[in-house]
Amino acid sequence: MTRTWRLDTPRQTLVLGARSDRLAEVIYWGANLPENEDLAVLVSACELDVTGGMIDRNPDLSICPETSRTFPGQPGMEIAEADGTPLAPAFRFVSAEEAPGRLTLSYADAALGLRYSAQFETTADSDMIAARAAVEADRPLRLNWLAAPVLPAPQNATEMIDFAGRWIGEFRPVRTPWDAGIRMRDNRTGRTDHAHFPGLILPCRGATNTRGAAYALHYGWSGGHRMLAEELPDGRRQVQFGHAAHSELAPASRFETATLYATFSDTGLNGCATSFQRHLRDHLVTWPHPDRPRPVHYNCWEAIYFDHDIPTLRQIADRAAALGAERFVLDDGWFGLRDDDTSSLGDWDIDPRKYPEGLGALIDHIHGLGMTFGIWFEPEMVNEDSDLFRAHPDWRLGPADQIPGRQQMVLDMARADVRDHLFGKISAVLGGCAIDYVKWDHNRVLPAPDGAQARGFYALLDRLRAAHPDVEFESCSSGGGRIDFGVMRRAQRVWLSDSNDALERMRIQHEAALFLPLAVTGSHVGPRHCHTSGRNLDIRCRAWVAAQRHMGFEMDPRELSEEEAAVLKQVTSWWKANRDWMRGADILRLDHADPTLIAEEQLARDGSRFVVFAGRAASPAQIAPRPLQLTGLEPAARYRVDLANRAEVVGLSRGTPALKAGPLEMSGAALMQAGLALPWSFPETIWVIEGRRL
Repeated sequence: MTRTWRLDTPRQTLVLGARSDRLAEVIYWGANLPENEDLAVLVSACELDVTGGMIDRNPDLSICPETSRTFPGQPGMEIAEADGTPLAPAFRFVSAEEAPGRLTLSYADAALGLRYSAQFETTADSDMIAARAAVEADRPLRLNWLAAPVLPAPQNATEMIDFAGRWIGEFRPVRTPWDAGIRMRDNRTGRTDHAHFPGLILPCRGATNTRGAAYALHYGWSGGHRMLAEELPDGRRQVQFGHAAHSELAPASRFETATLYATFSDTGLNGCATSFQRHLRDHLVTWPHPDRPRPVHYNCWEAIYFDHDIPTLRQIADRAAALGAERFVLDDGWFGLRDDDTSSLGDWDIDPRKYPEGLGALIDHIHGLGMTFGIWFEPEMVNEDSDLFRAHPDWRLGPADQIPGRQQMVLDMARADVRDHLFGKISAVLGGCAIDYVKWDHNRVLPAPDGAQARGFYALLDRLRAAHPDVEFESCSSGGGRIDFGVMRRAQRVWLSDSNDALERMRIQHEAALFLPLAVTGSHVGPRHCHTSGRNLDIRCRAWVAAQRHMGFEMDPRELSEEEAAVLKQVTSWWKANRDWMRGADILRLDHADPTLIAEEQLARDGSRFVVFAGRAASPAQIAPRPLQLTGLEPAARYRVDLANRAEVVGLSRGTPALKAGPLEMSGAALMQAGLALPWSFPETIWVIEGRRL
């Protein structure tokens, strides 16, 4: 007997099949199949032949490959008795629950007392498939590994793209050829981490940003993940995602994965990117005030660091407001005896030396300038030099002789008493002051992977959000160390990187747009002399890079010259005038023959308008700019395009490209096929091109 199920979105079809009540396997995943497709025939048509050197039937590459079926690759589950005796379950079909856009498959191994379930859910307007798995037992067991429902990788892909990186250098794509064997990443840092973003892109042969077939996956979990992409000896390919191996430290009777998000595109990597952007923004993030514009952000960290002084902060706030800031965030250094990073984490009481009357006077001043007020916390951490640690050294996670990170230890978030204490302290600050924003930081890795730590963090943040529903939260972890769809179900913004170097930030933003929309991606205008790279960059470059995402400032605004202030005010005003439609726009990466040009197009959901940012990161090999082809436009429609920053043309640009002289009208076909000739520009500059459909 063959059982079949199918799930569809407007762009893709997922077909599952199962023979003889064994675990289902994904038979087909790709472009839409006809509604009347005979799925039983499809299952039989996809069965592989058997030849010499093989066993008599190919073991199923199921949604949880089983060692008990002689599966030659990596299994989807490694589970053992509480004493460590390994188990090899052989699951059999129990039931299938189907509803529009939803499927839950249940299986059991009665002899071992195990039950396994897999859930699939589709979201039509984001073309997203979400899948998760769980295993239950009638007794506590030890889990070493559980994959979310396993998906096949395309046979016509020659490479895979995953992501590495580092502090101030996040989202670095890594291209690995498909070959026999395994590509595995086991992130054991206990957080999402700068070096291990949990995403994988599978471009088919010939795919680019704008054309061709591509598949993409993201594992929405903040506690460290494992990804493996394996090509079996018979040529089949599987992709597994789950929590980092051995991160469930205690026996339990139930384990479950986080959600695996998956999508297929026939419009290149951009199709995958827009699915992730839309799904995160429109279905996962919960906005305290969804109708409010995203405010221009000011963060004082790179202006004052730990040197808090109320008169200075008022001066800075005055200047930030005059430049267009709408939210002021007080960063690290306001609590305990926090004069550097060696003390006071965990002592979440306002420092009476710096704020003898509390935060109220500063907040009143900021509110008087028309800005709201936000504040920094790092709740999961503790300094040994703190009242909290002296009172509760047993709250430290891990051994006493572990290596500290940034002079700090981690609190054991699995403990209810730790969460209760933190909730009381943080809630008192939020309830005692008019605060509408929290920057939540996490500045070191865990001593060892621990799934309970991430669940404890989620529980505390969920509790705080329920108690303070008007407060918006930002996920920061030394910049981009905790960015994933799990934390973003609880936060409204990410601090993409601690690098405010506009050139590095432009690259990071460009790569992160494969998953993140503008609305959640913080980007700040940093100091003239960048504190992390030592580079000096023009205010125009810094401002336009920040204007590509959720715009903010993070420098001492008193350093700006009159000309720099005028430029920043102008770009900020431009961003405010466009932020509402840009918030819901798709960010499309543009293909270009010049590797020194980082170009993207932000296209309104209704297609009525767009803006192109074309950043020159370095000197190109050729002397004249190559044409820039746009994407996603209606071929027969006509568009009016104009250079928003024409005043930035320099004297060495001596030719007469039409865009340099004034606005022009072209068809969508011409803009996408012939492209636009850009004016010549120096490195470290950006052209901003606005377009409207006529």
